[in-house]
Amino acid sequence: MTPVKVVVLDDYQGFAEPIFGKLDASQFDITHIKDTLLPYNHKDASTSVKETLVERLKPFQIISTMRERTPFPKELISQLPNLKLLLTTGRRNAALDLDAFKQCGIPVAGSADRTAGPDSTTQHCVTLILALARNIAQDDLSVKTGGWQTAAATGLAGKTLGVVGLGRLGVNVAKILHLAFGMRVVAWSTNLTQETADEKARSAGLTVQNDDGEKLFKVVSRDELFSQADVVSVHLVLSDRSRGLINSNDLSRMKPSSFLVNTSRGPLVVERDLLDTAKAGRIKGIALDVFDTEPLPSNSEWRSLDWGKNGSSQVLLTPHMGYVEEKPLKDWYQQQVANIERWARGDELQNRLA
Repeated sequence: MTPVKVVVLDDYQGFAEPIFGKLDASQFDITHIKDTLLPYNHKDASTSVKETLVERLKPFQIISTMRERTPFPKELISQLPNLKLLLTTGRRNAALDLDAFKQCGIPVAGSADRTAGPDSTTQHCVTLILALARNIAQDDLSVKTGGWQTAAATGLAGKTLGVVGLGRLGVNVAKILHLAFGMRVVAWSTNLTQETADEKARSAGLTVQNDDGEKLFKVVSRDELFSQADVVSVHLVLSDRSRGLINSNDLSRMKPSSFLVNTSRGPLVVERDLLDTAKAGRIKGIALDVFDTEPLPSNSEWRSLDWGKNGSSQVLLTPHMGYVEEKPLKDWYQQQVANIERWARGDELQNRLA
């Protein structure tokens, strides 16, 4: 019997290789592709890029993908006649057109997150905030290139954290920075109410108000959040409604001494507006783990060593590392392999999404 062709996409660290290597080689022919092509549905994707992606994926019956690295819109799915099963990490992947998969009769299964304690993205977000405030990257470069102290650090004790989106991640970041540094927390999102914010504080094991009688997670208006916050941290789910939500009007209200940190999704903030703000140095610093196009194009304006010079803002960049920890990634891939074996036996898939 001809082995089933399986491809593992976008496994930059190579964690999947030994795990998928345990599949029976007589049953499964495994290919690993670590580079990411421009998304099929990206506005800059040319016809040749689209054709290259289709030809790359067409031979395979099973595709393993990392959450939101390679999008699968309807037009791409319809050009993959051999595809019988798609596996994704996580239990949610906004880059997959699940309705199209259902229409084509192609099952989609995710992977459960079994990590206990503060999640990886929360840890990464707090790290970026601290690194930005303490000039870690700037001072590290200075010392390594023969220099010494650069700018003064920014103390966070008693400062205001503005959380845009008070979901699980927003609550976790707010809780840590409040308890560790005594930061005052204000929050805003489109439908957030004070009653909801109070319940989230209780669920996090916090009091609803502080000793001064102020709400611990104080819901404010959009304008108030951006004008009051010393640190703005973005924690929204990307959707048609939230795409480009944060724009030049919001950024212009921020204090010249403030920071903006985005570990959620790049397109939540209008990139051109953020670049213009950084180049003009209208705020002190920006930390980004997410971008409009990922991997970040080689000619991106963010790829510069001149940030922090000639009046521009400090810019700290990481390559979408918020969720990249060895243990959970290996666990996700182990679940994918288990689902492949279930599929081969005709058993029910776990964490089925479509």
